[in-house]
Amino acid sequence: MGAAAARELARRGFHVLAGVRRDRDGDAIRAAGIEPVILDITESEHVSALAARVAADPRELHALVNNAGIQVNGPVEALPLEQWRWVFEVNLFGHIAVTQALLPALLRGRGRVINISSIGGRAAMATYGAYAGAKFALEAVSDSLRREVAPLGVRVVVVEPGGVRTEMAARGVAAANDVAARMTPEQAERYGGLVQANNALMTSGTASGLTADAAARVIVKAVTTRRPRARYTAGRDAAMIIPLTRILSDRTLDRILAANLRRHYPKQATA
Repeated sequence: MGAAAARELARRGFHVLAGVRRDRDGDAIRAAGIEPVILDITESEHVSALAARVAADPRELHALVNNAGIQVNGPVEALPLEQWRWVFEVNLFGHIAVTQALLPALLRGRGRVINISSIGGRAAMATYGAYAGAKFALEAVSDSLRREVAPLGVRVVVVEPGGVRTEMAARGVAAANDVAARMTPEQAERYGGLVQANNALMTSGTASGLTADAAARVIVKAVTTRRPRARYTAGRDAAMIIPLTRILSDRTLDRILAANLRRHYPKQATA
């Protein structure tokens, strides 16, 4: 999504500083209007270097798009605490670090912050505790920041994608399988079928989800619209499920999510 959004913004005349973690990723995205910048948002030196690069540029900073993310799924009981901390480090604290570093430039240019959340930021499925927890927190931080900086001319927008056809889902399945392989026999008996079902659901939802280009168009709309909304969904699944979280009881939503998951269980397992 980030690469697709960078290309579309460059096509519209923006100069995009595209954060990448490796030189080869920068070479792949480098193009007219796209300047790759080595950026691991969990490394304070990288964040400081980005802020210095922005401060040295005479052009105003129009928008910061916080779209880095990882997905590590596992039952709350079985997911190691260091994995919880790493998910929050990347999906929450890293975004806060970059936002803090670039807010002075955004305030000068009356720019905007675009935080890429997820359908998981509004509905937390089983085994999504760490991922959804960080996304729920990002939604809350976005609300707080929006109310702090709106009087100062900076807009804060949240984009909530559903399934998107990117490599993230495949990496998420691999990470979930790694967590499952490390579970105790008792945990495997309790949660093994659940992990398999969620992997199947994730794979299915990704295959039928938005293309990265389609999701990028929602991000670009949040960046360019004169008066953006506080939130945008991306994808039919997000547009359907997120409103339900506001009107259905928790028990009703539990039943809907469980029924959707049940058909993905391996035949020998039961929900």
